[in-house]
Amino acid sequence: MSSKHFINDPIHLVNSALHAITLTNPSVALDADNKIVYLRPTQNGSHQKVSVISGGGSGHEPSFTAMVGPGLLSASVAGTIFASPSAEQVRRAIMGRVDNNGTDGQGDGGVLVTVMNYTGDVLNFGTAVEKARAAGVKVEMVVVGDDVGVGRAKAGKVGRRGIAGTVLVHKIAGALAAQGRSLGEVVKVANLAARNLVSVGASLEHVHVPGRRESEEQHLKVGEVEIGMGIHNEPGSSKETIELPELVGKMLGQMLDQKDEDRAFLNVNSNEVVLMVNNLGGVSVLELGGITAEVVAQLEKSYGIRPVRILSGTYMTALNGLGFSITLLNVVNTDIGGPGMIELLDAPCEATGWAAPISKGSWEAKNTATREEKVSNDNEIGPSGLKGDAKVAQDALTLGLQNVVAVEQEVTRFDTIVGDGDCGIGLKRGAEAILKLLSEKPLTGDAVIDVASVVPVVEKTMDGTSGALYAIFLNSLVHSLKTLAPGEVTPKVWAAALKQSSEALSKYTPARPGDRTLVDALHPFVEVLGQTGDVKQAAKAAFAAAEGTKGMKASLGRTVYIGGHGYEEVPDPGAWGLAYFFLGLAGVKAAEDKDAGWEKI
Repeated sequence: MSSKHFINDPIHLVNSALHAITLTNPSVALDADNKIVYLRPTQNGSHQKVSVISGGGSGHEPSFTAMVGPGLLSASVAGTIFASPSAEQVRRAIMGRVDNNGTDGQGDGGVLVTVMNYTGDVLNFGTAVEKARAAGVKVEMVVVGDDVGVGRAKAGKVGRRGIAGTVLVHKIAGALAAQGRSLGEVVKVANLAARNLVSVGASLEHVHVPGRRESEEQHLKVGEVEIGMGIHNEPGSSKETIELPELVGKMLGQMLDQKDEDRAFLNVNSNEVVLMVNNLGGVSVLELGGITAEVVAQLEKSYGIRPVRILSGTYMTALNGLGFSITLLNVVNTDIGGPGMIELLDAPCEATGWAAPISKGSWEAKNTATREEKVSNDNEIGPSGLKGDAKVAQDALTLGLQNVVAVEQEVTRFDTIVGDGDCGIGLKRGAEAILKLLSEKPLTGDAVIDVASVVPVVEKTMDGTSGALYAIFLNSLVHSLKTLAPGEVTPKVWAAALKQSSEALSKYTPARPGDRTLVDALHPFVEVLGQTGDVKQAAKAAFAAAEGTKGMKASLGRTVYIGGHGYEEVPDPGAWGLAYFFLGLAGVKAAEDKDAGWEKI
């Protein structure tokens, strides 16, 4: 792993890379505030009815951002490195940066949203899809999980991760949409492609995220390769010291061995099979060629498979990952009375991330058109009459947020052991943004207005799984408080509203107490507050529950893939950070609990 980078500021890195996409492809534009790369509108129009949107954490380029172009994606939405974009970013892409009613003027278009199977992505993109549907947009979502590196038993409720095979779903769906097909047809074929994919990766080393301390990363031994490693450094099925031929044999076995009940996700039995050998970012072009030759040779010798198309190159990376992945697409009949999967893969497109050049006509057109945003602000709230002491609320909220900032390093350390290391930074980013808001616009004392003012800050600054969960919870909390207005906002009123919001959150995530998530701290706080009306007692219960997650095996999130004994050593990072927030609401600073103990509160 190399920790040397030309750009060490991860925020500047992402923003400048997004801008670069518009420099290398004149057909696309950038909504910098929301990190949306989108197709510029054209003067001569298009017969395309359906727009295709995807996205995810940055660091996987050229996937997503560089796949935007005529004949492929209509827009992509980027998060920070390895973290999902927020639901609000995705909503703005659906509502304002693509044609969502069709360019034929008949209103029979729509939007397909494709997303890889990671909890944060599914939650954030799913929330945006639901908001767009509520606004009257025809939109469907397809979730891609093609990775066989983690089997059924270990994946549990989470299911297969999405990796490089997702790019083939994008290409097929984008080509079909460009031919003017209906939303139903595009969704059907995208789902068919997703269900007929298997992929697995391998890497010689974990990647280093710019701006992150090197000591937080775990090295592989010299000569050791990790089979099934995920694209965010998630562990796979094994670490072994083997040469390339044996490595490729094991990878193909995980994809094709029908006797392996834990991994026999797909019977690759078509007369036509597409092979993609993908560079995770740090393998030389020369070496990738040698890897591709070995894969092709073993497919024919061991399985009698001669791929009808072979794609070898860089399609989805893990930053500068020193590894590669293999993807097989089982080509099946699309049953739509038109083009098949091979024809759709061969269809022309103009996206710099796909192996196709930008046409001379596109360069000479010098298109500078952009889309003017026409998305309404749905966070404007009027007075509710649910009043409380603004200064007391401001002081309590400020201390809670300061606690979250203070424990960032501790939460980050925990998350590097049982996650991908971004939890503490994400919580700190959101807390600092809210603190800035409070300094500029102090609380009014109207509970509904005050909570509503925080919602857009959270949606814009917090990404990943935690950001999605907090955004859903706070949006619901605004609604719950409205139903309890007018009147005095007491601890009992807060408890009733928080309980309603917890129930709403449970509709979007299967996380329950005991699954080792932030819900483990949230649930006892809400329950005890409702029973006692005492914030200190509620915070005490939340903190004890967060401590209790140490040794608790995860059922959800990336921690499921981590394995090992890390979960026995540290508590859940999300629950720990939230417990310290509740600690602040109870009037206790982050440093005090270690010295005073809960018995003195």
